[in-house]
Amino acid sequence: MEVNLASRIASHPKYQELKAKRTAFGWWLSLAGMIAYYGFILLVAFNKPLLAQKLGTGVTTVGMPLGVAVIVFTIVITWIYVRRANSEFDALTDQIVKGAVK
Repeated sequence: MEVNLASRIASHPKYQELKAKRTAFGWWLSLAGMIAYYGFILLVAFNKPLLAQKLGTGVTTVGMPLGVAVIVFTIVITWIYVRRANSEFDALTDQIVKGAVK
């Protein structure tokens, strides 16, 4: 019975939709995160003078807020994924479960 249930779920059109949407969305967010992280690392590697510029008369440099921005950006894209997963993806999952149990 488990094999039958698994095959019904795998062949369900809503499952195919869920899989496609979740994968595409995950790749876009991963790409955005990688651009942010690797962009910052490339700045560290190739443009240290830019990151070493002081902001105002204090000791804070441009690199500090940019580093914090990368961390905040990661938190934001995680929140975006969780928000979409809890609404759209969970709704599709419920439809799949209801359709497969019948």
